[in-house]
Amino acid sequence: MNTDLLERPELRDAATQARIQPAIRPTSLLRFLTCGSVDDGKSTLIGRMLHDAGLVPTDQLESLEKDSRRYGTTGGVDYALLVDGLAAEREQGITIDVAYRYFATSKRAFIVADTPGHQQYTRNMATGAAGADLAVILVDARKGILPQTRRHSFIAGMLRVRHLVLAVNKMDLVGFDKNSFDALVAEYRRAVEPLGFASITAIPLCAREGDNLVLRSLRMPWYSGPTLLGLLETIDAGQIADTTAALRLPVQWVNRRSENFRGYAGTIAHGSIAPGDKIRVLPSGLRGTVARVVTADGDLPRGIAGQAITLTLREEIDISRGDVIVGEADRLTATRELSARILWMDEKPLDPAAEYEIRIGCNTANARISAIRHTIDIHSYAPTPSAGLEANGIGLVELKLDRPVVAAAYDEDCDLGGFILVDKHSNATAALGMVTEQETAAPAASAPALREWHGRSLIKAASWRAIGSIDTFILSWIFTGQVKTAGTIAFTEVFTKIGLYYLHERAWVILPWGKVGGSIAGEGYLAGVMRKIFKK
Repeated sequence: MNTDLLERPELRDAATQARIQPAIRPTSLLRFLTCGSVDDGKSTLIGRMLHDAGLVPTDQLESLEKDSRRYGTTGGVDYALLVDGLAAEREQGITIDVAYRYFATSKRAFIVADTPGHQQYTRNMATGAAGADLAVILVDARKGILPQTRRHSFIAGMLRVRHLVLAVNKMDLVGFDKNSFDALVAEYRRAVEPLGFASITAIPLCAREGDNLVLRSLRMPWYSGPTLLGLLETIDAGQIADTTAALRLPVQWVNRRSENFRGYAGTIAHGSIAPGDKIRVLPSGLRGTVARVVTADGDLPRGIAGQAITLTLREEIDISRGDVIVGEADRLTATRELSARILWMDEKPLDPAAEYEIRIGCNTANARISAIRHTIDIHSYAPTPSAGLEANGIGLVELKLDRPVVAAAYDEDCDLGGFILVDKHSNATAALGMVTEQETAAPAASAPALREWHGRSLIKAASWRAIGSIDTFILSWIFTGQVKTAGTIAFTEVFTKIGLYYLHERAWVILPWGKVGGSIAGEGYLAGVMRKIFKK
């Protein structure tokens, strides 16, 4: 069935109204991306949605018709060509680079990143996901959940994309069947449940023909949820700055516009700041007091997260690019060791002996990956022991730096928690990473065992013999020491001592005395020992 705009009056009327209505300034911005496996229809979805919403100028529509005759792969108007701009993309009918489109409706402004589906371009998908508020994960209704669907979902969750839309596309190829849609959605929800999205909304679509993009589909009356554009216009983007949070300002530039002015310029990553507030400078630890919050439009009574400002201080303090200005009460510190989850982007496998450059905030340092704690099995999301990382692999690693840098957990502060690793020889981006909570990281599989003192081992042997003797005495007493029961006692003692030895060894594994770095904290000592014995 030909469903071109000219043959669908309801879409034609909507598009006309969108073009002739007065311009209304949108009140908010939503950054989102489309991702998924190959040929799921990501570019077609964006192009058709813009077209049906009347957001494509007339001259572009004329070019689209010409390009469709030359490059089109659908036999009619190929809406993907509105987004795919590279010549190689048009010739091959695929998306290679991230394509950004800026558009606005009367309710909201949008920045959309159309990302490629091929595994070799996973790095481009991760680039598009950075800073996004929402991800539209496309799934072909016939094929279901594919490995690249899982990979893109995990990366979106890793980069803390808050909202997810499961766009089940090509519903026309399964006869608009509700049962097929419900089964696919149930499977997907089970798969991504551990990833922690704030919301997951499933929408059945036929992107090529416009079903449930701008207007509700008449061919799927069983679906009562929002259209895709309707959801994008109304979902909470969560962009209200927390003015009560502590300041974090990475210094990008020391501003000396005159010999009597010294300011420290940057974009506020976290919290807010006002004249009179006390601050610390990291990594030096120097303290000061804010004199002014300066912008291109004049001084501000208070600067908030997201604003580009210049701070002046009452004191003369040595501050350079790469330093971070924080609130006086902020417990953030500089460190030379980081635990981080990374997505390996380089075609060359990770080399533990190689030295990389880490770029975090406005700072740089030399970094070496000292340990790989685990990698992620993309099919199950389960951590798996591994000695290396290949291209597109995801893992939890330990990094050692040649000098202190200021870093925060990515969950808390994406500006000071996100970083890239750069190959120092090729200058290629080797990996992107997210700092994790240091105290919650799992112990490294390759970490050396804790050393024991010789005295500790002797005391273990003596304590074990004492326990064995007490056990023999109790058993002999119970069985009265008769000859007939001697064999029974000896036989029974074997099994009881095996069990006691197991508990004895587990207790010594937990006992911190005599270990290098061992500890049990946060609970009663004996309770902690017993809990960990049976847990392990």
